[in-house]
Amino acid sequence: MIYKYSKEEQEKVFNNFIKEGKMRVFPSKERKKYIILSYFIKLFESDVVYTEKQVNEIIKNVYADFATIRRYLVDYKILSRTNDCKHYWIEKLQKI
Repeated sequence: MIYKYSKEEQEKVFNNFIKEGKMRVFPSKERKKYIILSYFIKLFESDVVYTEKQVNEIIKNVYADFATIRRYLVDYKILSRTNDCKHYWIEKLQKI
Protein backbone atom coordinates (compact mmCIF):
# COMPACT_ATOMS: atom_id res chain seq x y z
CA MET A 1 0.00 0.00 0.00
CA ILE A 2 1.52 3.26 -1.13
CA TYR A 3 0.06 6.66 -0.33
CA LYS A 4 0.97 9.78 -2.23
CA TYR A 5 1.40 12.90 -0.16
CA SER A 6 2.86 16.36 -0.53
CA LYS A 7 5.89 17.72 1.27
CA GLU A 8 3.55 20.09 3.13
CA GLU A 9 1.35 17.21 4.31
CA GLN A 10 4.43 15.28 5.41
CA GLU A 11 5.74 18.25 7.41
CA LYS A 12 2.33 18.78 9.03
CA VAL A 13 2.14 15.13 10.15
CA PHE A 14 5.74 15.21 11.40
CA ASN A 15 5.04 18.41 13.36
CA ASN A 16 1.88 16.93 14.89
CA PHE A 17 3.45 13.65 16.01
CA ILE A 18 7.18 14.25 16.44
CA LYS A 19 8.49 16.81 18.92
CA GLU A 20 12.20 17.34 19.50
CA GLY A 21 12.99 14.07 17.72
CA LYS A 22 10.62 11.99 19.86
CA MET A 23 7.21 10.53 19.13
CA ARG A 24 4.81 9.87 22.00
CA VAL A 25 1.89 8.37 20.08
CA PHE A 26 1.63 6.47 16.81
CA PRO A 27 -1.15 7.75 14.52
CA SER A 28 -4.31 5.68 14.18
CA LYS A 29 -5.07 6.60 10.55
CA GLU A 30 -3.32 4.48 7.94
CA ARG A 31 -2.29 7.44 5.78
CA LYS A 32 -0.61 9.18 8.73
CA LYS A 33 1.06 5.93 9.79
CA TYR A 34 2.56 5.64 6.34
CA ILE A 35 3.79 9.23 6.43
CA ILE A 36 5.33 8.71 9.89
CA LEU A 37 7.12 5.62 8.61
CA SER A 38 8.83 7.86 6.04
CA TYR A 39 10.42 9.62 9.03
CA PHE A 40 11.69 6.33 10.47
CA ILE A 41 13.09 4.99 7.22
CA LYS A 42 15.38 8.01 7.00
CA LEU A 43 17.09 6.75 10.15
CA PHE A 44 18.41 3.73 8.24
CA GLU A 45 21.10 3.57 5.58
CA SER A 46 20.51 1.79 2.31
CA ASP A 47 22.82 -1.13 1.54
CA VAL A 48 23.30 -1.84 5.26
CA VAL A 49 22.04 -5.04 6.86
CA TYR A 50 20.93 -4.49 10.44
CA THR A 51 20.41 -6.96 13.24
CA GLU A 52 17.04 -6.93 14.98
CA LYS A 53 18.72 -5.39 18.03
CA GLN A 54 20.16 -2.56 15.91
CA VAL A 55 16.76 -1.88 14.32
CA ASN A 56 15.15 -1.78 17.76
CA GLU A 57 17.74 0.65 19.11
CA ILE A 58 17.39 3.01 16.14
CA ILE A 59 13.60 3.07 16.47
CA LYS A 60 13.71 3.29 20.27
CA ASN A 61 15.60 6.57 20.02
CA VAL A 62 12.39 8.09 18.60
CA TYR A 63 9.55 5.92 19.88
CA ALA A 64 9.42 3.57 22.88
CA ASP A 65 7.22 0.95 21.19
CA PHE A 66 9.90 -0.14 18.72
CA ALA A 67 8.13 -3.45 17.99
CA THR A 68 5.09 -1.68 16.53
CA ILE A 69 7.16 0.51 14.25
CA ARG A 70 9.36 -2.41 13.18
CA ARG A 71 6.26 -4.48 12.38
CA TYR A 72 4.72 -1.70 10.27
CA LEU A 73 8.00 -1.11 8.43
CA VAL A 74 8.01 -4.79 7.48
CA ASP A 75 4.24 -5.05 6.84
CA TYR A 76 4.35 -2.04 4.50
CA LYS A 77 7.37 -3.63 2.78
CA ILE A 78 9.62 -0.70 3.62
CA LEU A 79 12.06 -2.96 5.44
CA SER A 80 12.73 -6.54 4.46
CA ARG A 81 13.96 -9.23 6.80
CA THR A 82 15.31 -12.74 6.77
CA ASN A 83 12.92 -15.60 7.55
CA ASP A 84 14.44 -15.98 11.01
CA CYS A 85 13.90 -12.21 11.66
CA LYS A 86 17.53 -11.72 12.62
CA HIS A 87 18.53 -9.33 9.81
CA TYR A 88 16.78 -6.33 8.26
CA TRP A 89 17.46 -4.00 5.34
CA ILE A 90 15.72 -1.24 3.38
CA GLU A 91 13.58 -2.64 0.59
CA LYS A 92 15.20 -1.20 -2.53
CA LEU A 93 12.02 -1.11 -4.62
CA GLN A 94 10.09 0.82 -2.00
CA LYS A 95 9.84 4.58 -2.45
CA ILE A 96 8.37 6.28 0.54
